[in-house]
Amino acid sequence: MSSELCFAHGGISRPLIVRRVANARRMRLAVDPRDGSVKLTLPRRGSERAARAWAETQRVWIERQLASLPAPRPIVAGGTVPYRGEDLRIDWSAERSRTVHHAGDRLVVGGPAEGLSRRILAWLKREAHRQLEAETRAVAAAAGVTVGRVAIGDPRSRWGSCSAAGDIRYAWRLILAPPHVLSSTVAHEVAHRLHMDHSAAFRAAEARLLGTDPEPARRWLRQHGASLYWVGC
Repeated sequence: MSSELCFAHGGISRPLIVRRVANARRMRLAVDPRDGSVKLTLPRRGSERAARAWAETQRVWIERQLASLPAPRPIVAGGTVPYRGEDLRIDWSAERSRTVHHAGDRLVVGGPAEGLSRRILAWLKREAHRQLEAETRAVAAAAGVTVGRVAIGDPRSRWGSCSAAGDIRYAWRLILAPPHVLSSTVAHEVAHRLHMDHSAAFRAAEARLLGTDPEPARRWLRQHGASLYWVGC
């Protein structure tokens, strides 16, 4: 549940979210870099009053974390939006068609200013699905495995997932990252069709399918992945 306790910095204000976790052994406080939420985890029988009081003593640390969050990147005419690791300028004119076109270093789009962000986000998601599906099926064919449905979503905990039945689901925001990051995620999920674990054999298959070391892509996501969640904010 949410409390009345709030933390703020630089125009960002977040309430404290308190949640109990049955297997938690101690209190834990975290600021999620993907949305700035301030979460306090409590053991099942921990004192909520004491936990709130402790969170207040951590105000300086919390607000320092809020200050370090990635900057929001609203999608507006004349602004930019990341696409495959490059910034595209949003070239908008009301007289043009609503359909979004990728032209070099621009996204050309028209229609009413209202809904511009929604139309561009929809285009990005379609591109994400198109490219992820094509690459997934190509890598699966090369690996000699089958995959089921390829879908996209906006998960907060993982960039991709593969079910035992072979359905693969990706975070659509991978289309905002450099191509090698998207390709590495595809190789990772397809490798799970060979090994449903993270064993040495899985890691070898992942690198073989990617054709190179996947660590640089993982490092890029650790360093920059949170910023992708602020696109369109």
